[in-house]
Amino acid sequence: MWEIVSAGGLLMLPIIICSIVAVAIIGERFWSLKQEKIIPTNLVADVWRMASSRQLTDEKVREIQQESPLGRVLAAGLMTRTQERDSMKASIEEVGGHVAHELERYLNALGTIAAVTPLLGLLGTVVGMIKVFTNITNVGVGNPALLAGGISTALITTAGGLMVAIPSLMFYRYFRGRVDGLVIDMEKESLKLVDVLQKRQSKARVAP
Repeated sequence: MWEIVSAGGLLMLPIIICSIVAVAIIGERFWSLKQEKIIPTNLVADVWRMASSRQLTDEKVREIQQESPLGRVLAAGLMTRTQERDSMKASIEEVGGHVAHELERYLNALGTIAAVTPLLGLLGTVVGMIKVFTNITNVGVGNPALLAGGISTALITTAGGLMVAIPSLMFYRYFRGRVDGLVIDMEKESLKLVDVLQKRQSKARVAP
């Protein structure tokens, strides 16, 4: 294995570094984007029960805010629960944008790796072909070993770049789709709570 890597030349070093970074990002995102970490199962129901029993104090709202990304979005609406629906919705959307940005952490780096590593492989191809033509110029085509060295450099770096880029691009697309889905689910859960709270306030206003 080491012989293959060393035959690829110096450009294999940044490709290997990119592969290590990509694996680290993929592992971290799998851990951080778990459904139960982002959207706890019974959070909305628990918040509604606290609101119904008048236990939803400012301290409770702060606790909810610190529990999860969904908690942050819900807390934004709860802090303006005495206002009109549009104000609550605007607060939720504002905080939701910040949460979505945090969920996309490191994805730009993963996308950059997916874009850069094929270019590094292509650069290795160019360097390898330059070596081939230099050897042809110096010694002609009578020494196959010299020619094979340059060709192997070209092929190994190209293969290495593609081996890193293809899974990086696949996971980049996967995580972007996952983040989009989680953001939509958070918005649905938050607006569901907003509607319930608004109905409760409307009933309280018309009650004698």
